[in-house]
Amino acid sequence: MHRRFKPQTLLEATDGSPTLAALLARARDASERLKAVETLIPADMRAAVKAGPAEEDVWCLLVQGSAAAAKLRQLTPALVTRLNAKGWNVSSIRIKVQARH
Repeated sequence: MHRRFKPQTLLEATDGSPTLAALLARARDASERLKAVETLIPADMRAAVKAGPAEEDVWCLLVQGSAAAAKLRQLTPALVTRLNAKGWNVSSIRIKVQARH
């Protein structure tokens, strides 16, 4: 006997799985945080910056290249201020440099 699985959309799958729903909520939160601060990041650097996970009051930004990471570290006080003004409780931002692929 062959089982046939009905294809599901991502939304249907997350509705049926608390784990997937929580993961999707975290991804949305990270994306919304990045949107809230993107205007503070120089336009030529934005493509190198990706939203990472938030753990309690620490948010992680993933960045390509050490030069971009250094500039982003200079901007973290302004980023934290903006996020707090928008309603997120952020005390610090961790910058993680990703290797280029």
